[in-house]
This record gives sequence, structure tokens and C-alpha cells, in this order.
Amino acid sequence: MAYATTNPYTGETIKNFPSATDAEVALALDRGDAAFGNWKSTPIQQRIAILQKAADLLRANSEEYAKLLTLEMGKLLGEAQAEVELSAAIFEYYVESAERQLAPEKLPSKDPVVTEAWLVHEPLGIILAIEPWNFPYYQIARIIAPQLAAGNVVVLKHASNVPQSAALFEKLMLDAGLPVGGFKNLYATREQLETIINDPRVHGVALTGSEGAGAVVAAQAGKALKKSTMELGGADAFVVLDDADIDKAVKWAVFGRHWNAGQVCCSSKRIIVVEEVYDAFLEKYKASVAVLKAGDPMDPTTTLAPLSSQSAADDIQKQVEDAIKHGATATVIGAAIPERGAFVQPVLLTDLTKDNPAYYWEFFGPVSLVFRAKGESEAIEIANDSPFGLGGSVFTQNIERGRQVAAQISTGMVYINHPTAVKADLPFGGVRRSGYGRELIGLGLKEFVNHKLIGVTDIDGQF
Repeated sequence: MAYATTNPYTGETIKNFPSATDAEVALALDRGDAAFGNWKSTPIQQRIAILQKAADLLRANSEEYAKLLTLEMGKLLGEAQAEVELSAAIFEYYVESAERQLAPEKLPSKDPVVTEAWLVHEPLGIILAIEPWNFPYYQIARIIAPQLAAGNVVVLKHASNVPQSAALFEKLMLDAGLPVGGFKNLYATREQLETIINDPRVHGVALTGSEGAGAVVAAQAGKALKKSTMELGGADAFVVLDDADIDKAVKWAVFGRHWNAGQVCCSSKRIIVVEEVYDAFLEKYKASVAVLKAGDPMDPTTTLAPLSSQSAADDIQKQVEDAIKHGATATVIGAAIPERGAFVQPVLLTDLTKDNPAYYWEFFGPVSLVFRAKGESEAIEIANDSPFGLGGSVFTQNIERGRQVAAQISTGMVYINHPTAVKADLPFGGVRRSGYGRELIGLGLKEFVNHKLIGVTDIDGQF
């Protein structure tokens, strides 16, 4: 596994990084375990003070952090700046809420033998985080903020194409005052990951990534009897009902499909429009996508970024070709793209039938799958006809109707009149092939803690 910074816009490889040695892995685990011995007993007020310092440093150096994201994975500079702010907001969420959420809970008990019962939430030790390249800082923040607040320590294996982003985030936490070993970035190999998972000092694994990677790591964690959380792929349904505000739906569909160049797990990948408004929606959607401007992601006038790598661009072009071979109709709907850079011109796929394997695929780039539904019931049926279950959207001017439709869509998240969103104070996660477990808010805070019962009795004799 080669760790390297390659600019997706220019194709230039800027810097290579050697993979970690086995000795470096062993040292990271030794230091993590030693740090945990002190960190777990550090008062939570002191732990969250370091999170606040990290948020302050992110904001104070936002431009520096953002430009590195754009350099390494091609994200639009404005989107990179938004990711820096989101990461800071996640730190601050736990600054404000972790102490309350981790407070001991007194449990009611009707048994006269038990005079008191308390549920306490204790940290476990080292947590392994395996994270992807599409949101290099946000993915780190949403795992380390809750875990550090809870008293755990974290070892990170980041994606191989964002090594400098990973290293800069480790430096951020050290500069914020986190003890050495509290958070360690490792350029680990796949073989070393299994070694880390099997180490008895490691108590959990949090992975965000592909189905394939998730299946391998979940199996390794299961064999080692370690808890895991899996945030995997998605093919979010974007349902447009007959009473929707079409202009609003078009605006958010274009954004929901093309932000981060379409490289988002919870992107609006399957656009399902009821037939009464299908033609009007599709005409406006194609016209709106056509004005996206592909170019230098550092240029504030650019609205469509390159993909993270040329191999990623090649992969999605191959998916489109395979979809066409199986009967789909492909229509290029984006403006011309630059000759250099890992760009993909936006494509519309229609006439997708269930015997076409592409009907069930995730397209990680600017490819829009559009379906015509005969009505609300069929729109819901199409939305649920997917191996994934991450996010989704319902567009209607009747909010109560939107709630009723949302309740019938089988995903971890559904938004009404907005694409699936990512916020510091809202949970994130899915079902089926989109994974299991939740990150953010109190759910993420308590994924890797020991929920220990302390019972008090005051009797003599048999219990």
C-alpha cells in the first residue's frame, strides 16, 4: 500500500511516504496503552478542554488546513473550508455535551433487594479508526472527538492518498495538548491492521469505507471478539413527489449529487421522480447541471471538482460503460471538462431496469441515476429496492405527507426537502450494506464504552 500525495488536478505526485514498520506499529500500541492509563482517569473537564483547543486551532488556521485537503484529494476550496469548520463544530459539540452524556445514570429498580442501581460509562482502551479519503478531516474528527471525550485513545489508519492530512491532524491534537499516544496516525499496511485488531489492548474498530473493506475488517474484528462499527457505501434515494416545489428540488438534486464531485456516501445517487412532474424536473435538472464549471479546485469560480484520482475517474467511466452494455441510456449533461486532471463529465443514466446490475450499484462520482415512478407508492418501492440503506430525501410541500413517506423509506437517515446532510449535532449511520453502528451525538460517544452496572444492596443472607 503506497502512501503518497498526488494532486488530482495536475496529476503530479508531490510526496511519497513509507509504510509503517512493524516496530513503529508496536511502539504506537505501547504508547497508546501507556497514554490510556493516564487519560482514562483525567477529569473530563480537562479532556474536553483539549477538544476546544483543537477546534480553536482549526478555525485560526482554516485556510492552511483547507488548502491541504484541496491539494491531496481535489475538493473544492470552499468545500474544504466548510469541512474544516464542520470538524471544529464536532469538537465543540462534545465540549458542550460529553460530560452530561457520560454522567452516571441512576436506574429505577422495583426489587426491594436492590436499594440503588447506577449505570456508569467507562472507557475501554485503544480504538482503531480506519478512515477514507473523501472527507479527510471530518472522518477523523467524528471518531476521535467522542472517543477522546469518553477517555479512550485512538490509532488511525487513514487512506493512502491523504497522508499529509492525516499527519497534520495528529499534529493538531498534539498542539492542542493531547498527550503523546492519545492519537497516533500510522501509515499501516493491510497486514498490520489485522495485527493491530488482534492486540488485546485494542478494544474496538471503527471503519468508514467501501463494502469490501468493511467486510474484511468486520470479519477480522469478529474473529478477535472486538466490537466494530461500519459506515459503508450508499445509494441514497432522492424522491420528488407530485406536489414538490420543482425549482427547489432541482437545486438540491444538483447539489446533492455533485458536491465533493459526487464522492459522498450519502450523496443523492438515485433520483426518483413521479411521472406527473418527471419531464419538467428532468429538463430543469439537465439545464442546471450543464452550468457546473469544472476546473482548478483552488479557483473559487470552479463548481465541479476533479475526482480524487485518475484511477477513481477510470473506475466510474467503466461503470457507466457497463451500465450501457446492459441496456441503460447514458446522456452527457455536463459542460466540457479540462483535458488534464481526474475529471468526469456529468452523466445521466435512465432506462435502468432490475435486470441491469447497475440498477443496484453505487456510483462514486458525478453520475445521476434517474427513475420515473408511477406514483408515491412506486417511488417508495424503488427507494427501498437497494442493497444500501444510508440516507434519503423526500421532496413535497406537504410536510406531514413527507413524514409519512420518510417513515416508509428503510434507511438510517431521511431528510424532507433537503439532501442527506451531515451536521455536528445529528447522528450518522445506516442499515443493510451501508453498515451498522452510529457516529456523532451521544450514540457515537457510547459506541466504545463499558456500560457498567453498579448495584447497591443492604441485606444479610441469600441474594
